[in-house]
Amino acid sequence: MSLHSYQSVNREQLAKDITKLHKQALANIGPEDFNHLKRMERWGKLCSILGYGTAWIMPNPISALLISQGSFTRWTQVGHPVVHRGYDKTKEVDNNYTSKKFAQGWRRFLDWPDWFTVAGWQHEHNQLHHYSLGEKADPNNAQHNMEWLRQSSLPMWQRYVIVAVFSGIWKIIYYTPRTHKEIHLNTARQQGKPVPLMTRTGAWSPFTQQGRALWLQSILPYTTYRFVLLPLLFLPLGTFAAVSVLINSILAEIFTNMHSFLVMIPNHAGDDVMMFDEKSTSRGEFYLRQILGSVNYPTGSDFNDFFYGWLNYQVEHHLWPDLPLSQYQKLQPQVEALCEKHNIPYIQESVFKRLLKAVDVMVGKTSMLKPLVI
Repeated sequence: MSLHSYQSVNREQLAKDITKLHKQALANIGPEDFNHLKRMERWGKLCSILGYGTAWIMPNPISALLISQGSFTRWTQVGHPVVHRGYDKTKEVDNNYTSKKFAQGWRRFLDWPDWFTVAGWQHEHNQLHHYSLGEKADPNNAQHNMEWLRQSSLPMWQRYVIVAVFSGIWKIIYYTPRTHKEIHLNTARQQGKPVPLMTRTGAWSPFTQQGRALWLQSILPYTTYRFVLLPLLFLPLGTFAAVSVLINSILAEIFTNMHSFLVMIPNHAGDDVMMFDEKSTSRGEFYLRQILGSVNYPTGSDFNDFFYGWLNYQVEHHLWPDLPLSQYQKLQPQVEALCEKHNIPYIQESVFKRLLKAVDVMVGKTSMLKPLVI
């Protein structure tokens, strides 16, 4: 988008148009939206059942992929929209699928079997990412986060290799400690305490408050659940069966990392995606940034969207994070038409094309766009 086009967008009218669509969507929310969520959840559970139901036979990629899809679905299509309050306004919703009840107390690993805590995710993702999109404060700012690699003296091919390896382990080495770091900092600010100095070493050290939280709330519970208790359930079938489940579980974890990296990182990165130095100053500017800082993939059917975790509606999701998943399918054509009306680029491309653009930014081959003047 050219500087002239960026400046010429009527932000006040854009805000009115987007608010109108939001009100229409809220009025259309009904029991069918919750039924749709339950259907996506059942698809994910079926993948998990088939995965673990065959994982004991031998180590194999099919079982691992099914387990991975089940985990991916639980995070992206159940936990993600529910914690965003997407179903709080739905009539006849089960209270356990509301933001106040989901994954609380003993339901942690029933509702949210993942590395990071719900509280950590809620602050890091719902607050920092959604309300600081494309800024340095955005924990998903790929260019800013990978500046160490972009400015390194490593050959370009080695940088690509590093990103490839990173994609298979990024939830544990980046996302999990990042969520603990951000909520630790936020807690200190809320309590009026001095903001603690966060170091990479301290994030993992059991001798720091942040490190203990990481180990006790995330690493130890998740590794025990996923890589100890679940494989042990298959021990009556023999040692080989239990070991096969363990190996498939580890392989599934790598697949889940790669799958989530594939659909999440390119959502907000590329040499045609904007990043920003300052906070937005109006609602219209905020909405404009959600569009210019987000990217969609192919959309339109439950089967297609299931494998993207509904993260292929990133533009719509960033405009209205509090909507049920099914509403994004209905809104997508309207948002695209609205962008055309206001002469705003609406990027929707193949996930693999977007992945290449995102990785090029991460390794320093290209850079994201910046508006010169607002």
